[in-house]
Amino acid sequence: MDSLKIAFYTDTYLPAVDGVVASILNAKEELERRGHKVYVFTSGHSIAKPMTEIGKNVYAVHGVRFKAYPQYRLALFPFLTSQKLNSIKPDIVHAHTPFMMGLSALAMARVNKIPIVGTFHTFFTHKSVVEQYAGSQIAQRVMMRTAWPYARFFFRRCNLTIAPSRSTEKILNMHNITNTVTVPNGVDTRRFNPRNSGIAIRKRMTDGGKQKIVLYVGRMSREKRIDVILKAARMLDRPDIRFVFVGTGPAAHYYQHMAIDYKLKENVRFTGFVSQEELPKYYAAADVLCTASTFETQGIVLLEALASGKPIIGPSRLAIKEIIKSGRNGETFTAGDALSLARKIEKVLGHRKAYKETVKTAELYSIRNATDTLLNVYKDVISGNGSSYLIDEAAQRRFAGRK
Repeated sequence: MDSLKIAFYTDTYLPAVDGVVASILNAKEELERRGHKVYVFTSGHSIAKPMTEIGKNVYAVHGVRFKAYPQYRLALFPFLTSQKLNSIKPDIVHAHTPFMMGLSALAMARVNKIPIVGTFHTFFTHKSVVEQYAGSQIAQRVMMRTAWPYARFFFRRCNLTIAPSRSTEKILNMHNITNTVTVPNGVDTRRFNPRNSGIAIRKRMTDGGKQKIVLYVGRMSREKRIDVILKAARMLDRPDIRFVFVGTGPAAHYYQHMAIDYKLKENVRFTGFVSQEELPKYYAAADVLCTASTFETQGIVLLEALASGKPIIGPSRLAIKEIIKSGRNGETFTAGDALSLARKIEKVLGHRKAYKETVKTAELYSIRNATDTLLNVYKDVISGNGSSYLIDEAAQRRFAGRK
């Protein structure tokens, strides 16, 4: 394929660290490695200029802090990207979030007659997400009534809507967003691999490396259901298991106090923010990765753990059950059931060597495979075939975990 110019629009970017940012960084790096040019437009911190170049081909529009999540900013003047976009003349626009920067992407694409695709990265329509970020009861009711209508408004105006998993695509279709295709986010299997050393982290997080580590990586927020993991830790009450929580978020203090109330001070560690350089070492130090979230569109941390050679445990819901193959790369448990989770943690920790398909699963979702499919999407949308796009069936079977 000839070299493309691609404009990414996103309301979240570094220094915020989450699944959306990880997928953007992975895609950007691989696309650029293949000779394509990627320009990122996001919201930033500078007040000196309306828009500032904060990295190579990364432009931040001045934004205000999002009170419920201080790492995020909402762009005040997202349409200031128009002049730079006109000078770049991209072949395609890719909206990674549907909010202020996403609306700018839609407007810029339409005005300049540039094809646009949008990725549905997050179930912002989910009740638990609305409860976490909406604030008052009135605001929550308004958001619950308008979330899916707004999602339809935004994504149906894209030439194509990308879903990171088959289950997410099905839900979008149920809500009358039908211009869809499944393209999983890729995991960097070169960065996350079984050769990384976690010895130093293990010694730091345990009593000299003696305990087994159950790891959580991700946003510390209510919708992630970290309470289920803490309840499972209380049920297990085993001094030979250490639960390590990596990440920051609006509910960090809430969960820290919960751990104290559960008398888990000796069994739990909260690390706070961990740099991208250090993160692979935490996976390497762990014995198993665990999540209790029930609304993931894909679950990039699960893939990072698998690429690191670690089994994973998650609820049998949505995209997570597409990734986990019980007895082969991890185990699923009954969503919201702490006892079910506790039993699966004991099972995995007692039979670690039985889970032989961790890295094999991650390879299916490698950046290489994901970018191959993404470029096929770009090519068809640019050529005007986006509405009739047919993804390669072999790739779909691989991503769905089917033989």
